[in-house]
Amino acid sequence: MKRAFLLSFSSLAMMLAVKPLHAAAPATDQHVILISVDGLAHYYFDDPKAKMPTIRKLAAHGVRAKRMKSSLPTVTWPNHTTLVTGVQPGKHGVIGNGIFDRATQQAVNYLPDPVFDKDEIVKVPTVYDVAHASGLKTAGVIWPASRNAKSLDWTVPDVGTNELFLKYGTPSLLEECKAAGIPIEKQEEWCKAGTLGKPQRDYMYSQMAQHIIKTHKPNLLMLHLVSVDGMEHASGSKSAEAYWAINDSDNRVRDLVDAVEEAGLKDKTTFVITSDHGFITYTKMIQPNVLLKQMGLIKAFGNKPSQRTVWSYSQGAAFIYVLDDANRQSLLETITPKLAAMEGVEEVITEKDYAKYGMITRDKDSRAPDLILSAKDGYYFSDNVGGEELIAQTEGPKGAHGYSPANPLMDASFVASGAGVKQGVVLDTIGNVDVAPTIAKLLGVEMKDVDGRVLTEILK
Repeated sequence: MKRAFLLSFSSLAMMLAVKPLHAAAPATDQHVILISVDGLAHYYFDDPKAKMPTIRKLAAHGVRAKRMKSSLPTVTWPNHTTLVTGVQPGKHGVIGNGIFDRATQQAVNYLPDPVFDKDEIVKVPTVYDVAHASGLKTAGVIWPASRNAKSLDWTVPDVGTNELFLKYGTPSLLEECKAAGIPIEKQEEWCKAGTLGKPQRDYMYSQMAQHIIKTHKPNLLMLHLVSVDGMEHASGSKSAEAYWAINDSDNRVRDLVDAVEEAGLKDKTTFVITSDHGFITYTKMIQPNVLLKQMGLIKAFGNKPSQRTVWSYSQGAAFIYVLDDANRQSLLETITPKLAAMEGVEEVITEKDYAKYGMITRDKDSRAPDLILSAKDGYYFSDNVGGEELIAQTEGPKGAHGYSPANPLMDASFVASGAGVKQGVVLDTIGNVDVAPTIAKLLGVEMKDVDGRVLTEILK
């Protein structure tokens, strides 16, 4: 009952938040296609090994940024939510790819979305909320943190199982995709295949997006492509597998460009191609929980903790949780210098610096950590508590993200091209918070109370 009341109140608050925006003049004949190529770091654009002719052609006929700053932690769900809200994770509420629940002392994973609807975790209006409230048509294809979003007219969620895919996908869309021969029944099989299934998933998701464009002509469509990120995790950035995936994702972008032309919407459509974060290659894993165990702050049987006073939860960055409230300050004073001195630690972010990084403090949100660590290039944080090694070696190069956005390797990509966008503009650095208000401007609506700005210098 309490949960139902909270959800109803949340939904009412969201409606009130977007209702005043009806006064804007929505561009009902304009269309924006937002494509996120997960893990496409900024440094690939000028890399001749990265074959992405479609994305480069869009940039040549439009604009690009040399760098787009990501949000802390530089992982998928927080940054995709920032891309569509224009605010940092501390405000929009999706502060990681999962959370560590202090009460239960258990990790709650958001991937692949087994628990929460969008309105339960996203605290502010998204650009698709605002567009929909203004009478525009919206669509999302596996966009993170959008499960059961009432303001998406056509959607399939970012989930793993066929059960959830069918439960939360738009019924009419799923029936249309079946009739069109799109293999939506493969969703769970390809998800369970892990990295090897991601190119097949991207192909399927691209087919669904093409169908939506040609059949329904939404004003805003969002598509999330996942194979570049998967290949980089498996083999590191700038690997042969990563370059292959970049070319494959470029082909999927080309598919949507072709679909827009086939639908007769070329002169009324803007493409926005982004990524959520950059990538680092690592061969060493930092194990803070082993150090905390050696300090007597964790007890464990093998790799299973039995008692925790402090815990490190990896989000790429290490989120440090102090679980003894009575002794919190003294524990932070004890552990902070020792954690900072660990091999591979590059940056220690204390609560006094959270605002600079757009993060929320634990007194305002119990899910927030007490301390955040970011690793150097070549290192990654592990949750492992077994054994006595503070640094573990990987079997070969691996890839990761989640590090501090102060690390330039975490900078993402941005390209905009088409209707309403100037040609030949190259920006130096923008923020991912600028994407949503700029898309809103293209659609003739307004995002209010955002951290970013409309990129007026790229608009006609």
